[in-house]
Amino acid sequence: MGLWDKLKGELIDIIEWLDDSRDTIVWRFPRYENEIKMGAKLIVRESQAAVFVNEGQVADVFTPGTHTLTTQNMPILSTLKGWKYGFESPWKAEVYFVSTRQFTDMKWGTQNPVIVRDPEFGAVRLRAFGAFAMRVADPAALLRELVGTDPQFRTEEVQEYLRQLVVSHLGSALATANVPMLDLAAKQQTIGASLATVLTDELAPSGIAIPRFIIENISVPPEVEEALDKRTSIGVVGNLDSYTKFQAANAMEDAANNPGGAGEAFGFGLGMAAGQRATQAMNTPASAPPPTGPPPLPATAEWFVGVNGQQQGPYDQSGLAGLAASGTLRRETLVWKNGMAAWTAAGQVAELAGVFAQVPPPLPPQG
Repeated sequence: MGLWDKLKGELIDIIEWLDDSRDTIVWRFPRYENEIKMGAKLIVRESQAAVFVNEGQVADVFTPGTHTLTTQNMPILSTLKGWKYGFESPWKAEVYFVSTRQFTDMKWGTQNPVIVRDPEFGAVRLRAFGAFAMRVADPAALLRELVGTDPQFRTEEVQEYLRQLVVSHLGSALATANVPMLDLAAKQQTIGASLATVLTDELAPSGIAIPRFIIENISVPPEVEEALDKRTSIGVVGNLDSYTKFQAANAMEDAANNPGGAGEAFGFGLGMAAGQRATQAMNTPASAPPPTGPPPLPATAEWFVGVNGQQQGPYDQSGLAGLAASGTLRRETLVWKNGMAAWTAAGQVAELAGVFAQVPPPLPPQG
């Protein structure tokens, strides 16, 4: 640096940064021998912060506005006293400008698929890509952890690190979301907001925040997409018989609008198909018409009675009641009907309890 540049550096007392690169995160203000004069004016614009480093340590962080710097490093005096140090001042001061705006051109994507477990399809390989916004939340922490003494720290120096961090959290975010694969598109914003919070918490010690995380697309392998397309097609078709009839009707309309050999041949083929359908319909027995009256009454049980060693019957319930009233059928009389294993006394058959309801018991013996 020439003598004029050295003197110019000692006379300039305005420290500011006008960024036209759009990708610079941190920029160090250049001064000869890093010497900042006592009382220099520091101008910090909106979306900026300035970190003042005095004698190798972060002294203060300045927010937007105009600030007056008062330090123990006085360049002119230190230069005059610097003969014994080889014209180098022992007091050094630096100003780092930090852009605190959002950097929205940060892209991410999965180089390799992420395997997740889906409740309907089992293990599924997913790929995803999108974008996210990054901003500096703590300028001093960023300077200590990532920037160091870099005079110009750009987004490209941290973008790959952030992309790897995003991909490392994507699998767990998709797995813990408990969202079926077919519903991921509807939950992309929710998953993105959750990822933004997780990444901001992890990057907090580095002074970086992720205010916005966008999942642009989540895709499956081509063979899975083809299988899903077939499944969707079957669901859209629905009733195959109705779909076939609909296609046949459209084909007949096209044939009618296309007179000539092709139309007539197609019409002949449709006529044969219609004839075959009519023949099948005539050969198919017609189903019986539904009954118009009440169903027939259930059949009554037929009872047989053993009287004086002779089998009599069959009788229905009302016939047995008449025999009981006349005294022919008594409780000890043997009876039988279809389904009984053997002849049984009428008084022991539960079904005949109503037959003897109106019959008085036998008179007690007269003494």
